Amino acid sequence: MSTYTLYGIPNCDTVKKARTWLDAQQIPYTFHDYKKQGVDTAQLQSWIQALGWEVLVNRQGTTWRKLDAATQAAIVDAGSAISLMVAQPSVIKRPVLVGGSKPLVGFKPELYAAAFPG
Repeated sequence: MSTYTLYGIPNCDTVKKARTWLDAQQIPYTFHDYKKQGVDTAQLQSWIQALGWEVLVNRQGTTWRKLDAATQAAIVDAGSAISLMVAQPSVIKRPVLVGGSKPLVGFKPELYAAAFPG
């Protein structure tokens, strides 16, 4: 049986929806709180290898919008994205669910249902 980890922040509405869905399906998981536990470079690198850095940077979120234009413009590759995400984990698109064949980013019930057939 796979062990799943859901990465995010507890007060994020999308994270709450994902947790509710996982609980309703009785899928065991561990919750990793970016605010309290941070996120390390190795974890980010593995996600980027699987998904690409562009998927992980939440350019619609409040944290991104609060960054100055020069900081936003400097995010051009995996290295610059990792530096930003380590410094400001709230800029990572949420949630990230790890434990399946590849990480899932964001929450859509149909994507989770497809990842957990039966």
